[in-house]
Amino acid sequence: HKGEEHGEHEGERSARLSASEIEEFGIRLSRAEAGMIGPTIELAGEIVVNPDRFAHVVPRVGGVVRRVDAGLGDHVGAGAVMATIDSRELSDLKSGYLAAIERVELAKTSFEREERLWKQDISSERDFLQAKQAHAEARIEARSAEHKLQALGFSEAYLRKLPDQPDASFTRFEIRAPFEGVVVSKHITLGESVDEDSDVFSVTDLRTVWAIFAVYQRDLKWVVHGMRVAVQDREGGTERAEGTISYVSPMIDETTRTASVRVVLENRSGAWRPGMFVRGSISTDGKPVAVAVARNAVQSIGGEDVVFVYDGAEFEAREVRTGQAAGDLIEIVTGLEVGEMIASQGAFTLKTQIEKGEFDS
Repeated sequence: HKGEEHGEHEGERSARLSASEIEEFGIRLSRAEAGMIGPTIELAGEIVVNPDRFAHVVPRVGGVVRRVDAGLGDHVGAGAVMATIDSRELSDLKSGYLAAIERVELAKTSFEREERLWKQDISSERDFLQAKQAHAEARIEARSAEHKLQALGFSEAYLRKLPDQPDASFTRFEIRAPFEGVVVSKHITLGESVDEDSDVFSVTDLRTVWAIFAVYQRDLKWVVHGMRVAVQDREGGTERAEGTISYVSPMIDETTRTASVRVVLENRSGAWRPGMFVRGSISTDGKPVAVAVARNAVQSIGGEDVVFVYDGAEFEAREVRTGQAAGDLIEIVTGLEVGEMIASQGAFTLKTQIEKGEFDS
């Protein structure tokens, strides 16, 4: 209330505002409606990485680090080269594969020759069968050598081109990112020796994270898979999001008497960092009520709960009796009818204007 030039003080419990003042003060109007009111469950939890998108990167073969391309905190794409090592073991595997291919060709030539001679009754069946067996064994050996290289990540297309590769490339092995993500740990330096199972990098995809909440035994009856959960930073931050319960633990912790609940959150902005403490709020299904309004639509003036009813010209602070609340809604038991227009947002501003008017009168 700014005086007569911006509005007229109409008694002790009303305020007249122009359309421009309503917009200026951020007041939003809505009609009172029926609603559903049920218990709201407040939860405490923590943000953790999505373990389905977290990987410890190992070299797969032992060797000496030739080059390091990724650092702590770097963003890497799927398949990006993170480091390169020189490996004698890899060289032996590639050489063994090429030798096995050559043996297959020699065994095939010998088998085809013995087959022709046997069919012409020049060679014995025994020589034919021996050549056939040698060919089969050579193919098995080549397939085994091929599978060993494929287990290290080499594709069939690469193996087909391997005979034409320069000798210097035989020892070189590139450690690649398993998926797009951020490097969260690094244990590799230029020139050091690493084993095939050394944990050289850890990569996590933080585009989705998990919020893990603890639910007390008494509240578990209300919590089910698929429910929506409002999540916000517990340390006073502005981060807020909504997620869906994707898992409710069937086990109760013997010490805390709680069960774990998992909520998957989208995190493309990176606002949700693993280790953050968060709060969760679940509005459960409840009973229908005749009138329900937003919590912040109800203000206290002179020790009474009021809502600001708008008749098209002025706002009247009308006393109401409230009932149970859930989430952002609160039940109005008496004092307000369905269909009446109220200030659903900006009610605190109206309260301030009226109180200023009372002070000035």
